[in-house]
Amino acid sequence: MYSVKIRDHFMIAHSFDNPVFGPAQSLHGATYVVDVTFFSHSIEPYNTVIDIALASDVLHDVLERFRFKNLDDMPEFKGRLTTTEFMARYIHDAVKEKTAAQFNGKIGVTLGESHVAWASYEED
Repeated sequence: MYSVKIRDHFMIAHSFDNPVFGPAQSLHGATYVVDVTFFSHSIEPYNTVIDIALASDVLHDVLERFRFKNLDDMPEFKGRLTTTEFMARYIHDAVKEKTAAQFNGKIGVTLGESHVAWASYEED
């Protein structure tokens, strides 16, 4: 299995309207480091998994809409708990959609919310 991994980051604010989250119920910020890995069984015809510049541009575009935003104010997240796990899946689905014409392998997304905590989503 071949893979290509790209990385970017973004800063957001959000809150979790549920007592299970303790102090994170209050508005707080996060700086996420995002790793997207593209997996493929083959590299034909150009000996690449995916064009790295294309993958980087797509990830940048996907993240641009979140940069320096309060996720609580975004209509698509109204009433949603924008946990790190949730955001990993959301970013995965957006990257997959935007690269569908150039890539048909498996994609995994990992969000690092700190130097000691990460969450991932990888399709089956």
